[in-house]
Amino acid sequence: CSSLAGTMLLEVLLVLATLIIYFLFSKKKEETLHFKDGWWGKGQKPETKEDTSIRPFKVETTEEELSDLFRRLDQARFTDPLENSSFHYGTNSVYLRKVVSYWKNQFNWKKQVEVLNKYPQFKTKIQGIDIHFVHVKPPRLPEGRSAKPLLMVHGWPGSFYEFYRIIPLLTDPASHGLGDEHIFEVICPSIPGYGFSEAPHKKDFDSVSAASVFCELMLRLGFSEFYTQGGDWGWLICTNLAQIAPNHVKGLHLNMVSVSKMGLTHLLSILLGQYFPGLFGFQNEDVRRMFPFLKKGLYRILRESGYAHIQATKPDTVGCGLNDSPVGLASYILEKFSSWTDMEFQNLEDGGLERKFNLDDLLTNIMIYWVSGCIVSSMRFYKENLQNGIGTQKHEKVPVQVPTGIASFPNEILHTPQAWAQKKYTNIVSFHFMPRGGHFAAFEEPELLAKDILQFVGKVEKEQLWKKK
Repeated sequence: CSSLAGTMLLEVLLVLATLIIYFLFSKKKEETLHFKDGWWGKGQKPETKEDTSIRPFKVETTEEELSDLFRRLDQARFTDPLENSSFHYGTNSVYLRKVVSYWKNQFNWKKQVEVLNKYPQFKTKIQGIDIHFVHVKPPRLPEGRSAKPLLMVHGWPGSFYEFYRIIPLLTDPASHGLGDEHIFEVICPSIPGYGFSEAPHKKDFDSVSAASVFCELMLRLGFSEFYTQGGDWGWLICTNLAQIAPNHVKGLHLNMVSVSKMGLTHLLSILLGQYFPGLFGFQNEDVRRMFPFLKKGLYRILRESGYAHIQATKPDTVGCGLNDSPVGLASYILEKFSSWTDMEFQNLEDGGLERKFNLDDLLTNIMIYWVSGCIVSSMRFYKENLQNGIGTQKHEKVPVQVPTGIASFPNEILHTPQAWAQKKYTNIVSFHFMPRGGHFAAFEEPELLAKDILQFVGKVEKEQLWKKK
């Protein structure tokens, strides 16, 4: 009884403290977000006009690069895990040894390069840096029909490879039992500083910068109207794109939503939503996923966000070590693919990693980071976005007015109910509780995500929602 009283007192104090912060720092909503025309290349911006050509690209690796990788894998040093620690201390080194053994003896990178190159890839220079993207057109189109352009944006520690399973479901849905009412032309860029997109050479390249670059990319490809889809950083980049170019973005589909600007209603719902869900627009599933809030909200943030604090403050310090050690890189990335897929996987010695993925897919993603040497620049994206503090950015105060669809997966790190999301996304036309899956939705559950994208686009198209002001 005293424990329950203590918990409730802590919740009350938490809400009161947040209320004080909210009223001290709350400002009037900003209504517009401007395109960010930056220069991220080396040195001074040249006076000559930028080369806007689009060049074919293929993933290639030299024998020297592979020899260097295997030498480093052979010389790896491991530390024995604590007994019965599973994945609670991070990646378990007993399992990590298995991964490294597979990497050295069975994983066929050259075969995976062929897999990566099965879809057309390109590079083009935007704002001073080379932008890499996959561009897949439908293999067939019914007569008189056109494909709908769809921009899909990954996050960290993922890559464009996350979308390789869902691409055929969207570009050729009929062959996968999903009908042919909506057929997509899919564009999957690598965020600058990730994979094969050049890293910015200057500070302050944030999500609005990335959104501006991708907006320019889509217009350069000839798409004046298009759909966007994302999770993780892709959620924020696509959100910013919808804020910058609402007349170009027909619809915004997200498999992760986060709300940084908390209002009084949000705060009261944290305190009382478990007991009076209807009062705050919560459904039973919201209550199940969110409460008790200390355990599923506050404590989870504290336990799982250490990486983000490091990357938002001193990314180069840790990044340089990861860029030098393939085993360190694998350990760092695999831990996220375990816990963000399902928090319960931390109770397993193998982190449950092969329950949703296979080692070829996991190592292919890791190899994209290794061969491109992008781990440091990918981690810097956290500092550029978070160094000024949460709630301080203009885009956090600007409402999103384009039609929005949200696929809410049950094992996402933190749950955002529709009642919270609609304060920011004022035109939610589709919100679904997905039956299974976690943070890496396109990688884990491509069919579930594809179906949700298709039904969302169906609603937007049928009612021509993007034309309604």
